[in-house]
This record gives sequence, C-alpha cells and structure tokens, in this order.
Amino acid sequence: NFKSFNKKFTLDLSNPNGYNFNEESIKNGIVNNAIVYGKNGVGKSNLGLAIFDIVSHLTDNESKDNLYRNYQNAQNESMEVGFHYEFLFNSKKIIYEYKKTNLKTIISEKFSIDGDVLADTNQGNLIIKFKGAQSLKKELPNNLSLLKYIKNNTVLDKNANNNVFLAFFDFIEKMLFFRSLEDRIYIELERGLTIIDSDIIKKDNVSDLEDFLNTSGIKCRLTVIKAYDQEIIAFDFGNKKIPLFDIASQGTIALMLFYYWLQRIRETSKISFLFIDEFDAFYHHKLSNLIVKKLKETGVQFMLTTHNTSIMTNDLLRPDCYFIMNSEQIKTFSKSSQKELREAHNIEKMYRAGLFNAK
Repeated sequence: NFKSFNKKFTLDLSNPNGYNFNEESIKNGIVNNAIVYGKNGVGKSNLGLAIFDIVSHLTDNESKDNLYRNYQNAQNESMEVGFHYEFLFNSKKIIYEYKKTNLKTIISEKFSIDGDVLADTNQGNLIIKFKGAQSLKKELPNNLSLLKYIKNNTVLDKNANNNVFLAFFDFIEKMLFFRSLEDRIYIELERGLTIIDSDIIKKDNVSDLEDFLNTSGIKCRLTVIKAYDQEIIAFDFGNKKIPLFDIASQGTIALMLFYYWLQRIRETSKISFLFIDEFDAFYHHKLSNLIVKKLKETGVQFMLTTHNTSIMTNDLLRPDCYFIMNSEQIKTFSKSSQKELREAHNIEKMYRAGLFNAK
C-alpha cells in the first residue's frame, strides 16, 4: 500500500546464480551492483523511495518530504502502509518491519536478530530486550520510532546483538538516494545544505574534478575564482575565466553532482548503500559505462535505474545483477528467462527481443 505498490512487492538481492565472472558484483551472497530496467510508469522511482522510507524515522539526516506525498496507494482503502526489511550483518540476519500511515506517523514496529525479537511495539505494549536497556521507560513519545528511542536513550552493553544493532543504524545513516534530473534531489546522508563548488574546493579536489571531467570526455581546464562574493570553480580559457555553472551543459552539471557524491563514496565507510534514479539521464552511452565502472571500483553497494540498454552487457555486470521490473514484481534477468544465460550471450539483444519477462 505504498504509492504505486498496491499489493506486496518484493525486491530480493539475496539469490544470485553463481556465475564465475564479474564476481565482485556479489558480496556475501548478496547482489552488490544492480541496474534496474522497466517501462515508464512501472514504479522504478517509487522503488527507491520505498527502500529509503526507513531512513525517514530512524535518522535526522536531510530528506525530501515532498517526495512522499500521496503516501498510500490510491486503489487501496487501507490507511496502513507496510514495510519489511532484511539485512545481513556479520552473518546475523536482521528483520525490521513496521507500519505507517504517512512518512512520519508510525503505527507499529518489530525488530529481530536471527529470529530473536528484541524490540516490538505490540499494540502499544512495548517490548525491549536489548541488554543495557532494561531501565528504559516503556513510554514511547508520539511518532517516535521505538528503535530510535532505544538508540538515543541508552548506552547498550557490548555484546553480539547490540553490536549488530549499532551496525544496522550505522548502515541506515549512510544510505544515499539521488537523481540527476532537473530538481537535483537527494535523500539522507547530509544535514543541511552544501554548495557543490565550496565543498569541492574545501576538499582540495578541483584538480581531481578536472581529471574526472576530462576522463569523461569533457576537455577542460578548471580554476578557482572569486565571484558572487565567494570562491567558485570556473573554466580556465587562459585570459578568460568563466564560472562553470554559467556555461556548463546539463550533462556536465549532472557529472558535477555525481562527482560531489563520488567524493563521499570514495571515503571509507562514508556511504553504505547508493540508489541513483535515472542515473544517466544526461549522459552519452560511453559515459554511462564509465560511471558504472567508477562505482564498482568504490566497492559501495549500489542500485541504478535507467532506460539505457547499451550498458546491458556481461562485460560490465552479470545476468543476476540486471533487474527487469513491472508494476507487480521485479526479477533478475537470470530469473526472468527459461534459457540458461552464459557470459557469451548478448543480453541486450535478448532484452530487446522480449526474452526477459518480470512475470
């Protein structure tokens, strides 16, 4: 009952096919690099918003509440929207499920590790079994997550379950959603607003940005100038220096946004999970290929949505990392065809021929 998802909709990253190529795209039996395809209007953007709903009530990071208007599915009469997440930390399985009526209003929560329920609202009767949280008052403030209440008001004892609980929170706080469309929207990770130019200059990465743009096919020289009462990045034409954002194309600006986040992705443990919606909306197909390779090099777990089939190749990922989605379900290519897919297959040609079906 969330946005375009009237009924239960499941995304499964835990069932790879055991291919012996591009093995770095799978970590601990879980898909680490995923690209999602589907027709317009099937809900690819809403899939990202569903995944990131969890950060809205567990963190204080920057978010875009306007993206979560029309929270319930228009064809569903229920006011309850349900979410079920499964995570794997240190070989321990976390299940976190909750219900809401809107982005901020939680009805119920339940949290377990390896089947042991450690937190549960249980219709208002709070269950808290974390060691070190025994003295916590069993009175939950309105619209506050039980898990957030536990984390913010206790110093948990050091044990396996508590360490996994803290690792879970660390992961959620480092999730990032953004898209390179006109609105330049992003969700989570940052508190407050940051000017892209100032951030790159502050990190002393202008030279690295220049190398990145040149590698991406944008031949240029960059410099830092004083303009608009601040330091900004400019194109250096010798006798003339022109502010980058004054004359940059949409594609170059989209690359700047990507580079802004790439700085953080490269930093150890800065980002845990990355979702980029329409990641290559302004990119040439060769640049799209380069961006995926850059992301793979970082090791971050990522999911991208696109309509670009030129990057649909076993040279880049593998059939259990490409997903096809419709309004009812999402499956990997390897689970969407009765044909056994091999490294030598041209999966783009097969996709265009209609051989993959999410149903």
